[in-house]
Amino acid sequence: MNPALKWMPLVVSIALVATGCAREGYYHDRNIDYVEATSSAPLVLPESRDESHYGNTMPVPQASSDFVASEDGFSAPRPEEVTRSRRSGDVERRDIAGDSWLVVNAAPNMVWPQLEDFARRQGMNVTASDPRRGVLETTRGRLSVRSGLRSGSSEVRCEQAGRPHADCLASLNNYLSGQSQTASASALASQQMAYDPDRVRLDYRNDEWLLVLDAEPQQAWAELGYQLESHFNQEDRELLLERNSGARDFVVEYKTRSKREGGFLSTLLSPVTDQSPARLRLTLEPAGSNQTVVRVSNESERDFSSDDTRELLERVAALLR
Repeated sequence: MNPALKWMPLVVSIALVATGCAREGYYHDRNIDYVEATSSAPLVLPESRDESHYGNTMPVPQASSDFVASEDGFSAPRPEEVTRSRRSGDVERRDIAGDSWLVVNAAPNMVWPQLEDFARRQGMNVTASDPRRGVLETTRGRLSVRSGLRSGSSEVRCEQAGRPHADCLASLNNYLSGQSQTASASALASQQMAYDPDRVRLDYRNDEWLLVLDAEPQQAWAELGYQLESHFNQEDRELLLERNSGARDFVVEYKTRSKREGGFLSTLLSPVTDQSPARLRLTLEPAGSNQTVVRVSNESERDFSSDDTRELLERVAALLR
């Protein structure tokens, strides 16, 4: 007797049990609730209330993109993934291809006064100051700050003759790490470096999901490379395989949620090869002034649908927000 046939009664039994449970209504598809949901009037609080006593106790993340019908019917928009908590003022160093800078979890208008204070404490003679551009010229080099790719973050550099100054950057790292991230209203008002919170977003163009980044390709490449290296490190789930700075692309393996969470029955009913991650290439392309798009191409033999592409890009977007 063929050994593979021994498993068939078990598979059929499990399938019948699962079908029976669904028929009796034990598993409620909550996607239907979104279709039937109605809006209610917002709660109105008295104007005499003390606003300091009210806030979001359990805030709900916003959905990364609008609803789009999937191939299998309705699918509720998912909120953004929470990758890890970042405290205000956290400082991380980046070292990529001979370039070095700091990423600070604070907006440029918060960091700028600290750059001025750092220059003063270090005895740097300031020769030019441009708050709008975020550039501080000194006799010992240039300090600069600009919006980072992640929401509410900044990229800070310390350069001499156009190259990173290692000692200055190390001192600046220590200084910023030790600073409290508070600023007076007057200090914030004096700076005019605004930040757009929607710099990382999904877009659906010509039947294709894209990730749109409001950043130049080199900035996007550097930050995305750092985040993929830090987070795509799990075999049989999500893994960074290759990176090519010349072509500005990355090759990753990614297993979708449906394959990860399919369970025992899904594994039995599907070929083994279908459960392995897909091999995918993420390519960064310039798209106009100070904008980059990330496109996904499937380099594996297994299917990777439009919904799967959207899921992967939502995961990548979460790393950059």
